[in-house]
Amino acid sequence: MMQLLVTLEISASNTINASVIWLHGLGADGHDFAPVVHQLALPDIRFILPHAPARPVTLNGGYMMPAWYDIFGLEAGSKQDENGIRASQAQIEALIAREQERGIPAERIVLAGFSQGGAIALHTALRHPHALAGVLALSTYLPLMAQLPSEAHPANQHLPIFMAHGTFDNVISIEVCQISVKWLKQHNYAVTWREYPMVHSVCAEEIADIRNFLRTVLP
Repeated sequence: MMQLLVTLEISASNTINASVIWLHGLGADGHDFAPVVHQLALPDIRFILPHAPARPVTLNGGYMMPAWYDIFGLEAGSKQDENGIRASQAQIEALIAREQERGIPAERIVLAGFSQGGAIALHTALRHPHALAGVLALSTYLPLMAQLPSEAHPANQHLPIFMAHGTFDNVISIEVCQISVKWLKQHNYAVTWREYPMVHSVCAEEIADIRNFLRTVLP
């Protein structure tokens, strides 16, 4: 049996009726987005913030750091770590299953992530066999795009997707993100797109938009 990821959990009430599984970016951990969760002030939602395991990252000279998969490059067309991406997908699927065991149906679960975590959230959500509530993909891109048409599950063909990016992002360019957005729209996915005058980060306006999206998909 797969060992579950270590997670940080934030919930502000005893009347939890939804869950958001939120994945951090490269080199961070589950605590990274805890301040954002507190700013969202959504007490009836359980936020699960998992910690990625440490692994060597090629882009950073093989340095060991928390990572959802190895990264070889961040340009369109860069080699991708398919095995690492699929291993993280399986770990997130296990967290979804645990939430269902705790009484939260799939349609009340959102996958969210920033940067590398957003890539895993998108990758996993579109392949999940049960309709989820939505996906938040922040400052990120869609990995393994070429494989998706044969692997996408029809249960999430109409999944609400919120994608956002900084116009001054110097880590993952907005052009790389827009390639993913264009691809998703061409394949009839419902993408809400936002861009903000920021670098590879989050901003107050984005947090407000995230709150509105979560309140829409988790009424």
